Amino acid sequence: MDGAVPPPSVSLVIPVFDEAENLEPLHTEILEALVAVPFEVIYVNDGSLDGSARVLDAIAARDPRARVVHFVRNYGQTAALTAGIRHAQADLIVTLDADLQNVPADIPGMLAHIPEADVVCGWRKDRKDALLTRTLPSKAANWLISRLSNVPLHDYGCTLRVYKAEFIQGIPLYGEMHRFIPIYVTWAGARLVEIPVGHRPRTRGVSKYGLRRIPKVLLDLTTVKFLRDFYVTPIYFFGWLGFLLVFAGMVTGVVAALAWTVFDAPIMAACLTVVCPMLALVGIVEVTLGIIAEVLIRMHYEIQAKAPYRIREVRNLDGVDTIHDEARQHRTAGRQGA
Repeated sequence: MDGAVPPPSVSLVIPVFDEAENLEPLHTEILEALVAVPFEVIYVNDGSLDGSARVLDAIAARDPRARVVHFVRNYGQTAALTAGIRHAQADLIVTLDADLQNVPADIPGMLAHIPEADVVCGWRKDRKDALLTRTLPSKAANWLISRLSNVPLHDYGCTLRVYKAEFIQGIPLYGEMHRFIPIYVTWAGARLVEIPVGHRPRTRGVSKYGLRRIPKVLLDLTTVKFLRDFYVTPIYFFGWLGFLLVFAGMVTGVVAALAWTVFDAPIMAACLTVVCPMLALVGIVEVTLGIIAEVLIRMHYEIQAKAPYRIREVRNLDGVDTIHDEARQHRTAGRQGA
């Protein structure tokens, strides 16, 4: 591609981990889908080992709209999305996967919803994944997340989404938190729309998702629930939990006393007297330490403005930080003038 590249109105952010076979056809589909839209596409190579870096560099060499960020190692999808979002120049940010299961042709239709919404979430209504290991666990997770967060969505796991940059660029993301971005943006007052999008079976490469991610998601969901309901008033959480433990201790003490005096069950009484309170105390200490550690790590990154990743090198991104800062100042000035 020759000539000057116009300023993008849309920034695509695509995490990449071992997707060498999918990258060329993916970029071709993006070009076909966004032929009428000034765009940039930011590929974040999350420590790929299969030659994805070489393919991405080749794409960036012939198309200046393709920007590439290479991580020094694998940091995970959340960190890759964070890096892409921080480098995005446009006022609209689109996220999608690199495995060709998302359909780039859906993007223009999603962009059409932006005037009445701040975030457009894709819903893989006809999902083409394994039923037992992917689809059913995902449905259960979506139901649980919707109930606990009060942000009802059919598909929290779909990466294909469109965001207004002002709602997403300041969100701190760690762990597996990328799937909870719709919850975070609603805290900032964003209006959400969810629409059905296409989904294709994986034909190349190996899926990086599986049941092993469930514990991470559940722990991150617990953190989100805590931050939503108890971040400002944590005494409500710890206080009520403390009252519950005290009550449980009193009941256990009464049962233990009855076991000693009435039922003549010294073994059971000894267990109730020692083991149950000990397990309860150890459990609450572990949960408390986990929450405190989560809050401290967020403070560490936010106060120091430190990113949770390291970049080895970039392609076609010279001066992006300056451009991005100017664009952000322009948006801020526009909102203040309004």
